[in-house]
This record gives sequence, structure tokens and C-alpha cells, in this order.
Amino acid sequence: MNIEELYAYCMTIKGAEATLPFDDETLVMKVCGKMFAMIPLEADTLCISLKCEPLKAVSLRERYGCVEPAYHMNKTYWNCIYLTGEMTDEEVKYWIRHSVEEVVKKLSKKQQSEYYGETK
Repeated sequence: MNIEELYAYCMTIKGAEATLPFDDETLVMKVCGKMFAMIPLEADTLCISLKCEPLKAVSLRERYGCVEPAYHMNKTYWNCIYLTGEMTDEEVKYWIRHSVEEVVKKLSKKQQSEYYGETK
């Protein structure tokens, strides 16, 4: 998976938007105004920082050598996945979706209903 494919997949997620708020080197992916991924554009090795439920983060890091705590955020909640081929494209997509789910589940009930298109 290259950076264009990574970006294209993230943009298929409902409500996804991309910004460059920190610098011109880090693409921030958001859903509902909340960050679900950070993609360094100028990294030596392509990587993506994703939110992950803490217990899953531990097992994720134990399973893959390409996963490290992301040092720019809470280490138990953010993980940096280096796209070295150790993790398949489908697995990367799974963890991107997981990251979005982590963002959405922390929204208010009203925001969740709006995101999922539920009406009451």
C-alpha cells in the first residue's frame, strides 16, 4: 500500500476529511471533526498513526513488529503502523476502520446518531 492508496482508502470512510494543520508534512485524517489517523508525508518508511482501544493495542504490538507506540500521543491509545509488508493491506484497512470506530464511540449519542444516519 502506498501513500496514495492509503489516502484514497481513508477518504472512502463516511464523513472523512483531510487537513494539514501541523505542517506540510503530516496529513491528518478526521471524521466528525476528530482525528482518526495521521500520515507523515515525508517519512523514510510509510506509516500511519491510528487510534486503538488499549487492550487491542497491546495485542497489536505483540503480533506485529511493524507496530510501535506513537510517541506524539497517548501511547496506549495511539499506535504507529509502519507499512513494511509485514501487515497486509486488508489488515491495515481493518485497523483504520477500528480507529474510526474508536472516534465515533467517543462522540455524544446525538453525534453518533447523526453519523450513522439514525433518526428518532
